[in-house]
Amino acid sequence: MSPTRLAVLDLDGTILDTLDDLAASVNAALLAVGRPARPRQEIERFVGEGARLLLERAVAPHAELAGLALAAWWRHYDVHCLDRTRPFPGLPELLTRSGRRLAVHTNKPGRVARRMLAGLGLLDRFAAVTGGDEAPRKPSPAGTLELMRRLGARPEDTVFIGDSPIDVRTARHAGVTMVAVTWGFRSREELRAAGAVHLVDTVAGLRPWLE
Repeated sequence: MSPTRLAVLDLDGTILDTLDDLAASVNAALLAVGRPARPRQEIERFVGEGARLLLERAVAPHAELAGLALAAWWRHYDVHCLDRTRPFPGLPELLTRSGRRLAVHTNKPGRVARRMLAGLGLLDRFAAVTGGDEAPRKPSPAGTLELMRRLGARPEDTVFIGDSPIDVRTARHAGVTMVAVTWGFRSREELRAAGAVHLVDTVAGLRPWLE
């Protein structure tokens, strides 16, 4: 049997444009704990390492509010996570045409990631979805390595597609090719500084990596 050609994708900022809903929930949480709202572009800098760190950064320097803010954030986000979240234009069609098996490795809880993908009609594109509560959080490669094991893929037959330095480190630790997209939460300069070699600026530019 020939090895599986696999693409493992990050979720937020790679497949889905989630920033508006993330930011709305952050500001709802800040309101709930008596702190002022933060601008969208500032919240964007906080995203990428899970909800707990997102809220710790949002309430800083008031670390004592982080637990309450996190609980308030989840109450709001659980209801509103698909208000404005959408796949980046062109990605659903590209995923449908992909010649690789596809999987998701995200730091979001797996149940939330699967619910969001299902709500947007995308869950059936993926052979598996691993969340941050189902494997050690990225940049640990454990989740990606387990996806590779389950789906029968070797490092040389696997690409990891993501939008952050954490994704770059995850791919490096897993020993797989990293493809960094520049439409997400981090700039081309940050991705290059993290060690990304293959950078893609448009969804169409992913085609050679997914065919």
